[in-house]
Amino acid sequence: MANDFQNIFMFNITAADVIGNVFVAMICGIFIALLYKYTYKGLNYSAAFTISLIMLTMITAIVIMVIGNNLARAFGMVGAMSIIRFRTAVKDTADIMFIFFALSIGLAAGVKLYSVAVLGTLFIGIVYLVITKFSFALPQNREFLMQITARGDQVSDNPFMNILKIYCRKHKLVNVKTMGQEPEELMEFSYYIKLKDEEKGNNLVSEIKRLAGVEQVNLFFDEDEI
Repeated sequence: MANDFQNIFMFNITAADVIGNVFVAMICGIFIALLYKYTYKGLNYSAAFTISLIMLTMITAIVIMVIGNNLARAFGMVGAMSIIRFRTAVKDTADIMFIFFALSIGLAAGVKLYSVAVLGTLFIGIVYLVITKFSFALPQNREFLMQITARGDQVSDNPFMNILKIYCRKHKLVNVKTMGQEPEELMEFSYYIKLKDEEKGNNLVSEIKRLAGVEQVNLFFDEDEI
């Protein structure tokens, strides 16, 4: 019993084990980083964050090897890690998900559960790709915000109605404001619209831009802009 109790605090690992664990973590981390890069749709893409996913997976594997099954090391590592302060706020929930993804795969690689690390990375990656590909969480009819800036002396009242009827299932004028002073006065029209075909959003923007007096057209949905 005494020997069994002492073995709990012993963790033997060879150089080959270290290289193998870190290598598997690196391969899985690269896959996670590429998945993040391929599926990211926001405007604040960070190459540093993408690289950090690879490094985080590898570092987690090393941390779990250092701790092993030594309880004293585990408490010491917690104390050391508490010194670190992450001052950059993570705004996107998908970024948090990828951080936990990298951590969990690094943990699996660090304890030599290679099948869990590799198969887990592939399975979760494929599921996430399918979800994003088919827009699983998005409503069928998304509402867009369209802002049109035009010269006040060259546009009549609501001159965009005919084009909106062609491309939009539903449209509503929610705001009109003036900018600047005569004779260079500009007017900004804001519409909530639902497109008949979202793939033709660029065509709608192009049609309105061709109208006389129109200076700028922006089409927004959440953080995306056409």
